[in-house]
Order: sequence, then structure tokens, then C-alpha cells
Amino acid sequence: MNIGLDVMGGDFAPLEAIKGVRRFFENHPDTAVHLTLVGDTEKVQPHLSLVDTWKDKYTFVHATQIIEMDEHPTKAFKEKPDSSIAVGFGLLARKKIDAFIGAGNTGAMLVGAMYSVKTIEGVLRPTIASFVPRENGSFNLLLDVGINADCKPEHLVQFAQLGTMYMERVMGMSRPRVSLLNIGEEEGKGNILAQATYPMLQQATHINFIGNTEGRDIFLDKADIFVCEGFVGNIILKMAESVYHIFKEQRGVQDDFLDQFNYELYGGTPILGINAAVMIGHGISSALAFENMIVNVERIVQTELISAMQQEFTS
Repeated sequence: MNIGLDVMGGDFAPLEAIKGVRRFFENHPDTAVHLTLVGDTEKVQPHLSLVDTWKDKYTFVHATQIIEMDEHPTKAFKEKPDSSIAVGFGLLARKKIDAFIGAGNTGAMLVGAMYSVKTIEGVLRPTIASFVPRENGSFNLLLDVGINADCKPEHLVQFAQLGTMYMERVMGMSRPRVSLLNIGEEEGKGNILAQATYPMLQQATHINFIGNTEGRDIFLDKADIFVCEGFVGNIILKMAESVYHIFKEQRGVQDDFLDQFNYELYGGTPILGINAAVMIGHGISSALAFENMIVNVERIVQTELISAMQQEFTS
């Protein structure tokens, strides 16, 4: 398996990305994964000594340009064809690598995925999902969390289907419970989108729909998958991040449940519904986050999630 990594992506690149590579090889000494590191040789070279021990386990591909965090995603992707993101997606499109991960410009990563490997036939819109910790130590899946601010009912139904396949194949969960995030549990509650989506989810035989859930249920064991439009999902995600930052980092609160809010434990956010395994990391990703991104995208490739989705939506 060959996994591509944009080592120029993120606020602390390339150092933290390279340190993440080292962590991965240290903690997984028997791995069959080969990494293809994409970045600017001049900027990366001073840090490659950190991974000297594993020279046979990685390949370096030079990219002369970097898409900065504040650049317009589509414009930058088109105008910087030799950026680490564009080069990485080029390798992915030509099947030189099996997956691609990075913590750079999120919009550019999404544009790269759409332009290079494209959406699976039959999928109306790709979605991005995020893990949300439960108070019992496990986790739920929330989607969409940002790329689809405005949705139609059929989009939410497909998000439920994509989330179900991810939880079943990648996380090994049997018949995960799907819920529609709403302002009340009763059928008929919510805005026009929620009211129209509910009966469609009821009729979807390929998912285990259990009804509506509310915001207070997200951290509980009431459902496994929470479906919503990206506008709502992103607000929830950012609020959870702020709770962690305030109580853990500013006030020094020590709590096992609060520790699970650390985004680095999950590595990154998978893009579901495209023809390859792609994972996007947080812009402030450290070595731990990069390591876990590699681990998680490796699992996606191993379980052949993409080919299963292609069969599901084209059959």
C-alpha cells in the first residue's frame, strides 16, 4: 500500500508532518505501508534526518509550490499545478498512490478531490464526516460537517448511506443506527428540510434509521450516525473544539471524556463519496494527528471501502 502525504500542509509544516511520519514508523514497525511524501525539497530536507532509519519505507516527490491557507481554493489549485496538493492529487489520479492525506488548505483539498479523482457515479454530493466522542468512551459519526451548507433531502439520505458504509466496513460496526439531527424527537419536527428528509430515511432499506435525535444526544449512545446539513454540522464541530480548548487548554481541567475531544486522536476527516481514499487534517495538526491520519486512511484502503461504495451506488 502506498499512501501520499502532503508534508507542506498545516500551520507547523513540514516539521510536524515529518515527525508524524516518524511516529507512524516507530509505532508500527511491521507495517507494509510505503509513504510518498510530497513537498518542497529545500524546506523539507533539513527535517528528513528524523526518518533516516526508514529510508526504504518512503519516497520523496518534489513540488515547487505551496497553496497557502488563505488562498482561494479553486483559483490556487488551477494556478499552482506544481503545488504539493496538486502534485499529490495527480499521483492519486494516476494511481501511483492508493490514498492521499494532508492538513493544508481544506478547500483546495476538496477541489483537488473533485477535479482529480471525481465523485463516485451515482453520488450526488461527497460529504465529510467527523467523529464525536461519547461519554462512554466510544464515538459517534457526524456528517456533513462543512462542505454542503445547503442540502436537499436526497443529499441527507445519501450521507446516511455513506456514513453507514464507513462505520460498517472501516469501523467494523454491524447495522449502525442512523438518526436525523433535529430540534425534537417527534416525526414532523424541524424545518422544511428535516420534515422532507424524515420519510425518505424511513423508506431507505439500506440504512438502520431510528428517527430524530436532538443536539443533547450527540455525546450519548442513542445513535451511531447523526445526519445533518453541513451548516449545522460545522457549527457543532467548531463548538466542540471550543469546549475542549476552553476547559482543557485554558482552565486545565483533567477529565477522560474531555480528553476524547482532542481532534488529534482521530487524525483527520475522510471525504466520503469520491473515487479514492482522501483524508483532510486540521490546520494545526501536530505529529500525533499526522500519525493517526496515516493509520485511519490505511484502514479505509484495507477494507476496500471505495470499491464497495462504487458498487453500491452504481448497481
